[in-house]
Amino acid sequence: MIENSMFAKNKQGKQALVFAMQYPVTSAVELAARAGFDAIHLDGEHGAFNPVAVDDIVAVAHAFGMSVTARVPNINANEINRWLDRGLQGIMGPHIENAKEAQGLADACLFPPDGWRSWGGGRGTEHGDLDVIEGTYGNKLGFAQFANANMLVGGQIESKEAAARADEILAVPGLMAIAWGPHDMAASLGHPGEPDHPEVLAIHDEVEAKVRAAGKHLWSDYGATLDMKALLIGAGREFAAEHVNDAFE
Repeated sequence: MIENSMFAKNKQGKQALVFAMQYPVTSAVELAARAGFDAIHLDGEHGAFNPVAVDDIVAVAHAFGMSVTARVPNINANEINRWLDRGLQGIMGPHIENAKEAQGLADACLFPPDGWRSWGGGRGTEHGDLDVIEGTYGNKLGFAQFANANMLVGGQIESKEAAARADEILAVPGLMAIAWGPHDMAASLGHPGEPDHPEVLAIHDEVEAKVRAAGKHLWSDYGATLDMKALLIGAGREFAAEHVNDAFE
């Protein structure tokens, strides 16, 4: 495993540059590295990923020194474990509603004694290669400590009920960061389709203040993210607008 490349950039006092993907395109990972990105983020809740695709993406990313994080489809421990076994170094858990769910998320991401992550045999545990585990980390406990120190654990607050329980969610020791779900938050507040509604923004401000007071972070603190879809659509429209009246000769 590599050192978490986002944390490495943060230690320099800088945000990491993160390329976010919704589709499994390994060549895009290489191009992101060439462009100067530090990490890759996968949308496993709404994106089109299977375990083989994730494994391939992580292999390419690690070859370029980039960590991979993901928003997972759900916060079930076995689902999280399947993603971590591919070698991810950050998990964003969707729809965290209370402290129990936040604790379950943290426990699934961190090896004992910090959590209850299950030991797998994939890239996430050096493929079970004892020569590497013992030669590099001393033993399995040493590897577990390295993995925990390089794991970003974050949860999304996406409803008014979750926002009301922000203090108890933030009190979970292993939870490091909070992310938003503005569309779901808007719907829970009775403003569907209005993620920028003043009430949504006000709740985000209130929760952020609690995040700062708890000595924790927003997920966005760790990295500035460029979305693959937004990049393609934005650049594509700009190109089309520039050439729409070009004459054929």
